[in-house]
Amino acid sequence: MLRLSKGKWFIVSLVTIALLIVIAVSANRSSRLNWLSNILSVPLKPVQSLFTSAGRKIEDLSAYFQEIDTLREENKALKAEVELLRKENREYSELKEKNDELKRALNLKDEFGDYTITGANIIAVEPGNWFSVFKVDMGERDGIRADFPVVTGSMGLVGRVFDTDTSTSNIQTIIDEESAVSGWIAKPGGGHAIVKGDLELKGEGLCKLVYIPVGIDIEVGDIIETSGVGGIYPKGIEIGKVIEVRKTNSELDRYAIIQPVADFRKLEEVFILKPENYDETGSAEQ
Repeated sequence: MLRLSKGKWFIVSLVTIALLIVIAVSANRSSRLNWLSNILSVPLKPVQSLFTSAGRKIEDLSAYFQEIDTLREENKALKAEVELLRKENREYSELKEKNDELKRALNLKDEFGDYTITGANIIAVEPGNWFSVFKVDMGERDGIRADFPVVTGSMGLVGRVFDTDTSTSNIQTIIDEESAVSGWIAKPGGGHAIVKGDLELKGEGLCKLVYIPVGIDIEVGDIIETSGVGGIYPKGIEIGKVIEVRKTNSELDRYAIIQPVADFRKLEEVFILKPENYDETGSAEQ
């Protein structure tokens, strides 16, 4: 069996060598052996076609892999470019956020000229969608003290500093059930009333307006601002607007539901107002 196999390989090798000799000789048109080439070309034509086809397929396959390598390099370059653009976009967003924060601070400074404006980030909140008390990253070392007013960048009332430690402060918002703010119904013929937090309304991010004077025509859409009475909040900070008036049998017991300007679900930063005449001993200078 082994001898038979070796014999086959010998025959194949011999035929191959003969074909190569014939091809080499027939390449010379003036060769007298061209007749041999013509005779062999007929039976060998399918073989030549097979080799030609195989060669083309190998070339096509090689070109395909080269194209894949090129596409991989292009894809790699595009990914790097996309990552660079993403980084630049993040940096732009951060710069824009800082710029917007500075603009808000400048607007607040224009509005509250007697106060130093300190921006603070919210770092902890109570559980739930709404939070009536939260913690910020500014404290006593930043000059923050209890009862400093707290507002949003759009100058809406958030609440007040409840207590402080060295590096943080707790903020009590106007929707907290323990909160009470002296308000003013900002329209002709308006008057004082008290904006209070309510345990049931807090879950909806709302508060209520109580002790509305008899004779004051309170309506849906009325704007409520701070009155400036009480020594904590400066006058004219917008608290919110009336979205419902609830009347009882007694005119003295009626109250209104207030939708605060501040959206307590989305707050991420606030601004603390420090009176410029604050003497660092715990009270404002007179």
